[in-house]
Amino acid sequence: MEPQTDERPADDEPELASRRELLIRIAGGAVGLGAATALSSCGSSRAVPRDVVSTSTMTARSTAAHPAATPPQLAAHRSDTISAGVQLLRSRSDLRPPEIIIDHPAGSVEPGVVLTDAHAGVTQQGPLILDQHGRMLWFKPVSQHPTPASRAFNLRVQRYRGEPVLTWFQGAVVSAHGEGHYEIYDRSYRQVTQVHAKHGYRGDLHEFVMTDSGSALFTCYGRATGTLPTGRRGAYWYGVVQEVDVATGKLLFQWRSDKHVPLAASYMRVPTNPADTWDYFHINAIGIDPSDGNLLISSRNTWACYKVHRTSGRVLWKLGGKDGDFKMGRDTHFAFQHDVQLQPGGVLTMFDNEGGPPNEASQSRGLVLSIDERRRRVRLKRQYHHHPPVRSDALGSLQLLGAGHAFMGWGDSSYFTEYDARGKVQFDGRLTRKTVSYRAFKQSWVGLPDGAPALAATRSGTTATLYASWNGATEIARWSVLGAADQGALTPLGIAEWLDFETAITVPNAPAYVRVDAVDGSGGMLGSSATVRV
Repeated sequence: MEPQTDERPADDEPELASRRELLIRIAGGAVGLGAATALSSCGSSRAVPRDVVSTSTMTARSTAAHPAATPPQLAAHRSDTISAGVQLLRSRSDLRPPEIIIDHPAGSVEPGVVLTDAHAGVTQQGPLILDQHGRMLWFKPVSQHPTPASRAFNLRVQRYRGEPVLTWFQGAVVSAHGEGHYEIYDRSYRQVTQVHAKHGYRGDLHEFVMTDSGSALFTCYGRATGTLPTGRRGAYWYGVVQEVDVATGKLLFQWRSDKHVPLAASYMRVPTNPADTWDYFHINAIGIDPSDGNLLISSRNTWACYKVHRTSGRVLWKLGGKDGDFKMGRDTHFAFQHDVQLQPGGVLTMFDNEGGPPNEASQSRGLVLSIDERRRRVRLKRQYHHHPPVRSDALGSLQLLGAGHAFMGWGDSSYFTEYDARGKVQFDGRLTRKTVSYRAFKQSWVGLPDGAPALAATRSGTTATLYASWNGATEIARWSVLGAADQGALTPLGIAEWLDFETAITVPNAPAYVRVDAVDGSGGMLGSSATVRV
């Protein structure tokens, strides 16, 4: 514990450095805006990091970095100016994130941050982190306009070399799949490395799974020509799984769908125009069976998932689709599914889209199945529906949390929902109109940006309004405001609560120069903005 002081250190850097080191030591599980509890780290990637979020006690905190005398409380409000579905931020005018609409405020929810992405619509496109109440914490534009040439998909927390990292696909969308690469960023939002596909393939948007051994599994698409089920020869897309060592880029494993799954297994109609390429398989998920390490590969257009031997690539069994190997119980049929994952204890989860077209049901659902591999039987364990009903013809995810909760990303409808153990909605939100998201996860994450907080200020008479933000900082509880008549020694003017990504703070009798310090829940200073003239 650092001793409490009555004076601000003449040089902030040693204090800030030690504070950062302390937070990094506890950041493997800590999350939230100065919360008193911390979350468990991401867990084993063998089970695919659909984290089961739980709590653990944070054992280290530093003492306050500001004078012991309590400064006055300053009035603050959310700076939530919205124009045509876009957030307008005075302190970060370079960011134009989507409006976040909360239809059901967070009730009894599991702790964690929400990780998703925004594309299409009317805003910038990029990965997006929200807190458990739906307030934005981080946004990284990858394109200024809703172009398919540069998009980000599948933001999530994984582990690399023992540390939590953010990962996502970045690249173009071509013929309903991705052609790009994968980004890996650390807690300070610095790029650690990129991962690229091998043998002439391009990384696809649908899946990127990091393993405990330092490798990554991901999807790719390839194009070939053959005899189609209609009898004519034509071009078709096939699905590829590659595993690459992240550090060296060495290709460790490759699987190709048309070498193991016949074209006749597809439910997708062959295009009437011979110039169009037929998407017979549409690979969209890779899971790792926690019981034996073999792979589970999902095919949207065969309405099936395939358990694949980890080294030989041989299909061990097929669930769903035409001539599946399992006897399907009542209400276990699925179609156009996404995010299929094997969980411990013979449980399988998926987002069951049910819409293609053709539409197999009136709405999509989250589907939890009990799988008996030995007897080849499947029964319904649980299903989740949205109210009002949602049918997403593409995208989507289902994640199991602690305490029996589940978290769903509803795909191209952009909803994200948390359910409790009884299936009751505890949180529900969505992105602004026409904006699409791929998946949505709830995981532990502590963001410690390298840069400084941003500050903008306006004056009306003797009163100033300050607009404070810090893109990516997850631990801010309050803003400490300091000011002076000149740029010399600044003195504390008051404290304002952190209310949203950008907090507007009212400062009466404001001096000519002001600065804000980001403060965590225990009073420790996280970082300082530049001093600005009001």
